[in-house]
Amino acid sequence: MRIIAGSRKGTPLKSLPGIGTRPTSDKVKESVFNIIGPYFDGGIAVELFGGSGSLSLEALSRGVDAAYIFEKSAKASAIIKENAEKCRFVDQVHIHRTDARNAVKLLQTRGGQADLLFMDPPYAKVELYNLAEDFAANNLLSDRAVIICEHEKQLEMPLAYGTYQKVKTSIYGNSAVSIYRK
Repeated sequence: MRIIAGSRKGTPLKSLPGIGTRPTSDKVKESVFNIIGPYFDGGIAVELFGGSGSLSLEALSRGVDAAYIFEKSAKASAIIKENAEKCRFVDQVHIHRTDARNAVKLLQTRGGQADLLFMDPPYAKVELYNLAEDFAANNLLSDRAVIICEHEKQLEMPLAYGTYQKVKTSIYGNSAVSIYRK
């Protein structure tokens, strides 16, 4: 796993060993960023269920200003911190070691809106995709925001989260990625 493009292109990233997390493969990550970007002129990324933080770090490498990563596992949070240090993004990455369900409340206190919302919860916890609805309902998404949900390919994702409509679903092996825009 590595940074695919941008200012930190080629930087290798660590992931948590074992089957506790499912890092997004380089192939899927590259496809996602080709659809939503591929480069950005500032903005804020929010990654729920951070794992290794690779999606946020990729977004930073491609021009996003800041990333807020939510990960409740202490070990995974340590990997995210290590990856941010390796990429020299320590000042731009804000790691919150808490359940992703606390993200809306925490982000409301800091102001601002997300331009990219990455969601990749454990596949067995389908109800966690509804956090995208909470972001939309609480005005935490900018008008140009993109919601990116990685999920099992068999899962039928909703057609919309608030005013953000599903515009594309791409299948990669047993996984799929659904993209939502206003």
